[in-house]
Amino acid sequence: MAATDITDETFEAEVIEKSSQVTVVVDLWAPWCGPCKTLGPIIESVVDATEGKVILAKVNIDENPAIGQAFKVQSIPAVYALKDGAVVNGFMGALPEHEIQAFVDGLLPSQDEQALEQLIAAGDEASLRLALQEEPANEEAIGALGELLVADGRPEEALALIERIPDNDRTRKIAATARIGEAPNDDYDVELTALLDSVKADDDARQKFVDILELMGANDPRTSDYRRKLTTRLY
Repeated sequence: MAATDITDETFEAEVIEKSSQVTVVVDLWAPWCGPCKTLGPIIESVVDATEGKVILAKVNIDENPAIGQAFKVQSIPAVYALKDGAVVNGFMGALPEHEIQAFVDGLLPSQDEQALEQLIAAGDEASLRLALQEEPANEEAIGALGELLVADGRPEEALALIERIPDNDRTRKIAATARIGEAPNDDYDVELTALLDSVKADDDARQKFVDILELMGANDPRTSDYRRKLTTRLY
């Protein structure tokens, strides 16, 4: 897997968010840096050999100073490994290949972690439940199983399941689908307008209003407008 060139604008999505799925090694370099030219091909080769179990993100700090500031970089090359949004290891300087190999080997998932990933990737109910026996609060497994339960017409089970973990975009949509049923038809405006008169005094109406907005999604231009209307009615 080829290294990805990261910018200040793409860092959040390509490093922070992606590190929740796979360990991301960030190589901070600059064109004028001689040791960077030595390190670059070696670390690319070692990470590439993991076949996607670890991925490499390269940052030209001359062109992307905000990332360098975020890592408080004082010299380059500087390499950091991130998992779940946090730095878990790192080094500075152009290390020899055997040390880079040891660094990357230490980032690889264990056999238990790989087995868990395989169960989640299988995606069927039995595999997902086995995954949750191993790690009861695994967000990926809970999300996948919650979606499966809703699709299978078992909304109460899905709602009980997602209570194991904090709300996130995926669980909010699962909950909304479980409570509403099928996504509402295109006549959102009539239903939402009718619900507005009840949202302040009626908890069920307010929840249904919010659930419909969740299913509409942020990309629907009416969603933000209806959120403002809800806030006005409530406060």
